[in-house]
Amino acid sequence: MICHMVRLLIILVKRQLRRFTNLKNNIQENPNTEINLQMMNKRQLLIIGFILMAIIVRVLPHPPNVTPILAIALFGGTTFKNKWFGVLLPLIAMGISDMYLGFYGISYWVYGSFFLVSMLGTYWKKIEVKNVLISSLIFFIITNFGVWLGGYPKTIEGFLLCYTMAIPFFINSILGNLFFSYLLKYSFRYSEKKLMLGSTEYKY
Repeated sequence: MICHMVRLLIILVKRQLRRFTNLKNNIQENPNTEINLQMMNKRQLLIIGFILMAIIVRVLPHPPNVTPILAIALFGGTTFKNKWFGVLLPLIAMGISDMYLGFYGISYWVYGSFFLVSMLGTYWKKIEVKNVLISSLIFFIITNFGVWLGGYPKTIEGFLLCYTMAIPFFINSILGNLFFSYLLKYSFRYSEKKLMLGSTEYKY
């Protein structure tokens, strides 16, 4: 799974390199192109840096379910102009951190919900309370369905018990998602402004 995602990322990177090459070839025709190219490069590196920092935070000790996992997915989806780059990069970063933390029985459900939230982020285009809450609910429903299949009786009672037992963790998830989503949003906005990387006209 991780190897497949890495191959997809390599393909995307090659495409972006070709795109940058074409932009460089047009610099003489448009003097502003070089400035725009530099701004896009800096902005992309800044986004990647924020995602990597969030992954580092994930491996540190933290309260149950209070992690930047969902915030990373939402941030990647809403911030990258290239939809697939924004979806795959957080997934690969998650995969790398899971190599350290260890994979678990519901990993596919976690990555599936992660992928769905990132895709939704590409359409939402921005982080808002409503979007964070919807993302949290999606993550809660999908991942706990996997928990029910793997560790509870396959009955209505077992289903209800699984989701009831998960409610305290769901509250933690909402609080963590709101905190990390807005931390990423405003710290990125501040850094972007501080480094004079331009407005959303240059979103990449």
